[in-house]
Amino acid sequence: MISGKTRLIAHLGYPTENFRAPMIYNPYFEKYGIDAVVMPMGCKPEDFEAFFPLVFKLSNIHGALITMPHKVSVLGLLDEISTTAQVAGSCNAVRLTPEGKLIGDQFDGEAFVRGLIRKGLVLKGARAYLSGCGGAGAAIAASLAKAGIAEIALQNRSPARMEALAERLASAYPALDVIIGHDHPAGFDLVVNASPLGAKAGDPLPIDVDLISAESFVGEVVMSAEITPFLAAAQEKGCRYQVGSDMLLEQIPAYLEFFEFRSATPEEVREVARITY
Repeated sequence: MISGKTRLIAHLGYPTENFRAPMIYNPYFEKYGIDAVVMPMGCKPEDFEAFFPLVFKLSNIHGALITMPHKVSVLGLLDEISTTAQVAGSCNAVRLTPEGKLIGDQFDGEAFVRGLIRKGLVLKGARAYLSGCGGAGAAIAASLAKAGIAEIALQNRSPARMEALAERLASAYPALDVIIGHDHPAGFDLVVNASPLGAKAGDPLPIDVDLISAESFVGEVVMSAEITPFLAAAQEKGCRYQVGSDMLLEQIPAYLEFFEFRSATPEEVREVARITY
């Protein structure tokens, strides 16, 4: 039941037809008696700069989920931005403080890292290889750095994007060893495909699995299948791995904590979700 006391979380993006978050959050809020609602709000890119401040004029607004195409442009509209969001170069959550400030954070990478830790991977002092420095890759790199890895090797088809991410990582985490243009993933503790390769039938493998050590943990962001061709090859080699959808499920508890609601386990989230397609 939505009432005049219900706290509103705007889900801002465009188009809204593929939004799944309301089908996860709202059943969760209902089950645990949290008087809040996630409401999809379609906003075209050309209207976002004007519309976003108006949303936070609402007296019952609590925060916002930010999705494409606004994750980058929202950064210039906030009062405070977490180090993770700064390094990632994007933001996907905004909270309004009691003092009226807009605080932005980024949880794509945080969710990925939470999944790794839940599977027993020790990240402090680890060496990571990351293929893909776009939105997902940059967010994962930022959260891996926050988790205390010692070294990260970056590979990306666009050198400019890779170099920009490397500069942000080095600035925020001076002790982190950042290597760019590295194309040999052997010997790394963690190997991550953060590129879109594998989402379409016939895509080449994003990383040469023959070069990955069997002892490496392999991570995937593509969600077109539970086991992508890349993960299937890594699985055959004996690598431990994390599927792309784990990042989605691990993200919800991080968001709930950010918005200062009751937290959850990914299992609780999966149990209550009412996702339709």
